Amino acid sequence: MQVKLFNRQGQLVGPFDVPRVVKSDAQWRAQLTPAQFLVARGKGTERPFCGTLLDNKREGVYACVCCGLPLFASRAKFHSGTRWPSFFEPVADENVITHEDHAHGMIRTEILCARCDAHLGHVFDDGPAPTGQRHCVNSESLVFTDEKDLAKLADPAAEGDR
Repeated sequence: MQVKLFNRQGQLVGPFDVPRVVKSDAQWRAQLTPAQFLVARGKGTERPFCGTLLDNKREGVYACVCCGLPLFASRAKFHSGTRWPSFFEPVADENVITHEDHAHGMIRTEILCARCDAHLGHVFDDGPAPTGQRHCVNSESLVFTDEKDLAKLADPAAEGDR
């Protein structure tokens, strides 16, 4: 699969071919907190207004808690009033995949990390311009990196980029 990654200069580059990240439930449980495992691997939802990143106003990037793939940038974050962090677009279309979700008697579009299939939340068509989309994401599925520290997200697959 092809995704965009950060290089050592803290720049989003690519796309690059990277392998999928596949682990057993035991391996994911060892890596994640129980709440992160429930949401990201078990397709759960954190309680409304409780996510640690809901009110985060810092500039930076939100990456997958499971595999570190960059998913959303603070420049695309907006206050949706829906009780979870919301973004009008992913940092790169390649980095987020969608799946039709029929759970709970509804038909919704689930959003997943493209590299490891972590459950992020759902995308709706009621967001602001320029996309009209609202990616409603669980804080438990994300880890935040400040803009000044984006080089820490450098992926070895992007090292050949200059």
